[in-house]
Formats: sequence, C-alpha cells, structure tokens
Amino acid sequence: MSITVDLAGRVAVVTGGTRGVGAGIARAFLQAGAEVVVCARRPPEGVVEADGRKADFAPVDLRDPAAVEDFFAGVTARHGRLDVLVNNAGGTPYRMLGEGGAERHARVLELNLVAPMTASLAAYGHLKRTRGSIVMIGSVSGARPSPGTAAYGAAKAGLENLARSMAVEWAPEVRVNTLVLGMVRTELSHLHYGDQAGVDAVGRTVPAGRPAEPSEIGDAAVFLASDRAAYVSGASLLVHGGGERPAFLDAANVNKGV
Repeated sequence: MSITVDLAGRVAVVTGGTRGVGAGIARAFLQAGAEVVVCARRPPEGVVEADGRKADFAPVDLRDPAAVEDFFAGVTARHGRLDVLVNNAGGTPYRMLGEGGAERHARVLELNLVAPMTASLAAYGHLKRTRGSIVMIGSVSGARPSPGTAAYGAAKAGLENLARSMAVEWAPEVRVNTLVLGMVRTELSHLHYGDQAGVDAVGRTVPAGRPAEPSEIGDAAVFLASDRAAYVSGASLLVHGGGERPAFLDAANVNKGV
C-alpha cells in the first residue's frame, strides 16, 4: 500500500521556518499542498518555496506572549484556519556551563522550551476548532549528556515531556507529537562541526553513515501532521539515522586480534 499525503486546504505554521531544518519542513508542507506560514524574528534573506508555491512570512518574537497571540490571530484571519503548528525555532551556542552565567543559560531554556509552550498555548484554540496537531522538534541531546550544550539538552528533554502532557490534556481534539532529531546537514552545520571535513567526519559516526537532510525531517513532520497518523499522539519519532555509535565499541579490543 502506498502512502500519499495530501494536505490541500490545510494551513501550517512553522516557527523558525526561514532557514535550515525549518525551511526544509516548510517546503515539505508546501509540496504536500498545504498553505504555509513561516515566522522568525527577522525577515528571511530569500523566499521559502517549493513546487512553484511560496510560504508566507510574518515576523514575531516567540518570547513575547502578546505578540504570539496576535500572530496566530493574524494567521487565522488571513487564511481562515490553522491545522498544524511545527515548533521548530530554537538552537544554542556551544558554551560549557561554567563559562556562562545562569542568565545566559536561562535564555537557551526560554527559546527552546518556554517559547514552544507559548506558541502552543496561543495556537491551541485555533487548532482545537480544526482538530489539528502540533509537532515539536526535539533532539537526541534531550536523551543523553550534552556537554557544551547542557541547557539545550535540558530544554529538549523538557520539551518531549511537555508534548506528552499536552497530548493527554488536549486529546482528542489536538494531537501532539515530537520528532527527535540527530545530526542534520544545513547551511549552518559548520558552526557546530567545523569545515566540510568536520561535517563529514561527524556524519560517519551516525550508523546511517551521513547526516539527515532537512527534506527528510520535513517528510516525517508531514506524516505526523497528516490523517495517516490520526491515531498517533504523545509519541516521539526518532529521526536520527540509527542514533550514535557508543564510544566503548571503538575503544574495546574484543575480536580485533589485539
């Protein structure tokens, strides 16, 4: 049985959808026929488009609850409905815990945990009317130690738990799920892994042998938002190429003739 996803007539919001993973997700929704609105604090350098269709852009600071409420009201006023919210906006610089004060780390928590909660609360009433869904963008950092990005890992762990609680409280009208991502190749990969050789080297540590492409994350998000996943809620879908190879496997000398 082939799986065809048709989201024509649906309206999706992708936060942080102007570049990287977010743009890949927005393009996937456009390809599935949805009307797409992307938001960020600053306008994008280019238009997010796919198959000759373009995403709308609206500026919003997700840390401002009043502005977020106005943003979603504007989306429904223009498009008539809201069916999907993808909480993608987030990120973190590399900073060891002892190298930054509590306020700096708290800002990472605010962006990666509080802001998705703020957006979800603002979108809830609109999504309830369409029996829509929320897709959280999580990370493997939330399930293992994350030295250098500890606050980010803590936020992503909290986000996954928040999604499960939302799925229970808001059922059956609104489904809530999480995509747990590993390494993804984007135009910003060099900021985390260095030059192309560094990106490739880290990619080889993934069992799949490479990073994910943003389009692959987008396909998974479209599936979770579609009627094909109508009975999927409170779930965490791992999109990480098999995860991370444990370091002890390379350190052990069993069966190496040593």
